[in-house]
Amino acid sequence: MIKIQSNDFDIDKEIYQIQSKHDSIGAVSTFVGYVRNLNNENRVTSICIDAYKDMAYKSLKKICLKSRKKWSIIDTLIIHRFGKLKVNEKIVLVATFAMHRKDSNESCNYIMNYLKKDVPFWKKEFYKNDTFKWLENTKLKN
Repeated sequence: MIKIQSNDFDIDKEIYQIQSKHDSIGAVSTFVGYVRNLNNENRVTSICIDAYKDMAYKSLKKICLKSRKKWSIIDTLIIHRFGKLKVNEKIVLVATFAMHRKDSNESCNYIMNYLKKDVPFWKKEFYKNDTFKWLENTKLKN
């Protein structure tokens, strides 16, 4: 399941909704990203995330399909927020559901790395000194 939304989410509730559908799940691996208060030695007050939702959804769907081919994944959950977010608010949840932890751990990491690098989300950070900066996507080493 892929959700691109402005509103906050309840991690336990979201995971339970998927876990309750599959009796064979033995492992759930998650990554939760939050707005932090410091980046590149600047005091962050908030971020604003813009998304091209249709393209982001297609990109995330593609990476979910790739991860299912590489690992034995039962289900995947990705929630990514957009809009203005304050320090300590949740930005993203990636959860992978599998019979075994190796598959869930590796696929969760793979999806999160792809998301940070290639999905069309744009992030602008606002700082305590009333300045802001557009951030570049993460560059991954091959």
